[in-house]
Amino acid sequence: MRRELTWRKSSYSGSDGGNCVEVARTPGRVHVRDSKEQRGPVLSVPSAQWAAFIQKVAG
Repeated sequence: MRRELTWRKSSYSGSDGGNCVEVARTPGRVHVRDSKEQRGPVLSVPSAQWAAFIQKVAG
């Protein structure tokens, strides 16, 4: 049985339907999806790799 994920959208995302992603966390993994395609594919990565990615793009 697949556990339901709690998705969060960036506070920078507007309500105009632009390019937004949503993120959900589970122990050890981060899941990312297109906010406009909620039934579409989900990218799942280890938490450590997600943290490294965020550090790079924020840096």
